[in-house]
Amino acid sequence: MALFQYFPNYVWNLSIAVAMESGGRIGEIVDMCQPLLEKAQAGEDAGTADFLREWLKMADKLSELASEDEARGRLFSAGEKLKRAAVYYTTAERMQGHGHAGRDETYAKAVDAFRRGTAFSNDGVEAVEIPYGDGAKLSAYYVRASGEGPRPVVVYCNGLDSTKELLWFSGLPEALKRRGISTLCVDQPGTGEALRTYSLPATYRSELWASPWVDWLETQADADSRRIAMAGISLGGYYTPRAVAYEPRFAAGAVWGANHNWAEVQQRRLKREGENPVPHYWNHVMWVFGAKDMDEFLAKAEGMNLNGHMDRIKVPFLVTHGELDRQIALDYAHQAYNQLVNSPARELKIFTPREGGVEHVGADNMSFGRDYIADWLAETLGGQTAAR
Repeated sequence: MALFQYFPNYVWNLSIAVAMESGGRIGEIVDMCQPLLEKAQAGEDAGTADFLREWLKMADKLSELASEDEARGRLFSAGEKLKRAAVYYTTAERMQGHGHAGRDETYAKAVDAFRRGTAFSNDGVEAVEIPYGDGAKLSAYYVRASGEGPRPVVVYCNGLDSTKELLWFSGLPEALKRRGISTLCVDQPGTGEALRTYSLPATYRSELWASPWVDWLETQADADSRRIAMAGISLGGYYTPRAVAYEPRFAAGAVWGANHNWAEVQQRRLKREGENPVPHYWNHVMWVFGAKDMDEFLAKAEGMNLNGHMDRIKVPFLVTHGELDRQIALDYAHQAYNQLVNSPARELKIFTPREGGVEHVGADNMSFGRDYIADWLAETLGGQTAAR
């Protein structure tokens, strides 16, 4: 199983793959991408404005069609179109460099389409906020599982360039809900609304923003404070182990991609080893970390290293990784697992070509990572893996 190779560069193909795995339709994606083939020949950074134009055109059309459905009272149909529009707006926005014309407006459209789409579809996605720092807020989507009594909850965090909307589209919250587990999809500092609305930069000390979400969950009557876990995708594979190591209230942790030493990954990328996740990469990471130049970014990224921290994890922990991940070397998964010396139940799952999900966070097929992580969390937290 391999990544869908429509364009001649990895970054553009990754965006298409994420869009398809998030619910995009292949016919619509081909219609958006056909006019871009020539532009893609110039590399991952050139032509992103053209990418924005074509994907906006489709997303805007879907939003208009949804309005026609809404006018006729066909809200389920409107919701499905709006959710696809949100996927396309989000994909177009994440391909742009910081400050690119139209990026802010496109992000606003993505959030609006997502919230209206999930509301019309009755998906049970609740927007929540908590105060954070001096006048800022952190935002999340809470997906509550049904059932008697307080339920287990998973705090689910972004990678470098994802958003809480993409976290929901990954399907993990719905998979956990089916298993009796609630999910809190968070935009942590450096991502989503935290970065775009409040200019909150990323920090290597992920417990600083994870702990306030645990505080909030402890106030929710339907959340079992003894069964709160954390999961992270991509760069969340760094943030999650760090938070679980330093926040003792987490009952378990799981990573979808082992970003064990992201500081070292930056040195490899400077040498052009491995693939980048987004165009305009160095511009993007400086924005995420609030750095004025490369020297400041590299200094801030120096703390993104889990060596010497994993032994603090004293709860069950799952490490997953794609065998053919072109962004983050497989060796980091083995490093993470080997350093979980005090976890009472550690597990390492490598996705191979036999099943799929071999690319970074399973971009070739996210179903395998989604189901495996959901099952492991259900077994660990007291959920269910089959109908009762």
